[in-house]
Amino acid sequence: MTSVTWILESDVFPNSHGRLREAISEAGHRIVDSQDEWWLHEPPEFNPEIPVIFHGSLGNAAVIEMKAIGNPGSFCPVNEFCCTAWYPRASRWLMHQDWRCLPANELIANATDVAAGIGCLDRVFVRPDSPLKPFIGRVLDVDSISLKALDHGFYYEEETLPVIVAPVVEVGREWRFVVVQGRVVAGSGYDAGTRRAVDSGGDGKARDLADEVASSMPSPCPVYVLDVCQVGGEYHLVELNPFGGADLYDCDAAAIVSAVSNYAIQNHPR
Repeated sequence: MTSVTWILESDVFPNSHGRLREAISEAGHRIVDSQDEWWLHEPPEFNPEIPVIFHGSLGNAAVIEMKAIGNPGSFCPVNEFCCTAWYPRASRWLMHQDWRCLPANELIANATDVAAGIGCLDRVFVRPDSPLKPFIGRVLDVDSISLKALDHGFYYEEETLPVIVAPVVEVGREWRFVVVQGRVVAGSGYDAGTRRAVDSGGDGKARDLADEVASSMPSPCPVYVLDVCQVGGEYHLVELNPFGGADLYDCDAAAIVSAVSNYAIQNHPR
């Protein structure tokens, strides 16, 4: 059996990486612990004959993708995961059926008109277009939208950062699913407030929607995660995220390691 090198940044996901590390070891693959200086300066030389998979922080996942470190690497083509790249082809499943994308400074200057354009008066939901999430999506009063309210100066400096604006939706339960080559291989419920797993992803309707999206929509990457939520009695797609920087919660680690490793082995350049 061909082995895979998994580079793990386990301090980023301490709750889920214990199971992931165990599954990788039991499958006979190699674990290398990530070092921050690798991605800031010069990464180590990895054997080009051996597939390499990264799982850790979004920032490092993006660097690995950009510098083409390892193969397949981090599954993090940033532009493909921007909301504006995939929202149009996911419109029938999306939680936000009406939305706008514009620079943050334009939203601030025209907040009332932008909100009215999507049928909102008092509050809107705002999130970054980028999957690297320079700020966390949030509900804001229309009359209090500012750069400070969007965490400007913490993780980004540009006032023209593209943001998505949408009506506020009251979300119930949420689930995360891991997709490999158009097939859902694992899932887990999670609490968006605490960012912790809450069940094993066993809701049949949530899984059905995830299966439908994964098998029907052109994917941004061969391996990724998708989030589903419940709104009233309906189920909707929340977002897609790069696998290399996504929490796996209580997803079946053995199933993930098997599917992702097999993809890496089968598609490794020879």
